[in-house]
Amino acid sequence: MSSFHCCATCEHFRSIKLDKGMKYRCKRLGYETRPSYQFTCWEPKEVVKKLMEKRNQK
Repeated sequence: MSSFHCCATCEHFRSIKLDKGMKYRCKRLGYETRPSYQFTCWEPKEVVKKLMEKRNQK
């Protein structure tokens, strides 16, 4: 699971395109983050859950 655990794979991760680049926020925590950050409140997106299950079956 550690290879999947990062903000970009969490259902609470939001990316906002601005004129000067991208801004990343955590909807649950309410503050800016980065795609590679890790927090203990991580909840994977459905597509990530399916990929994790698929890889565990092999």
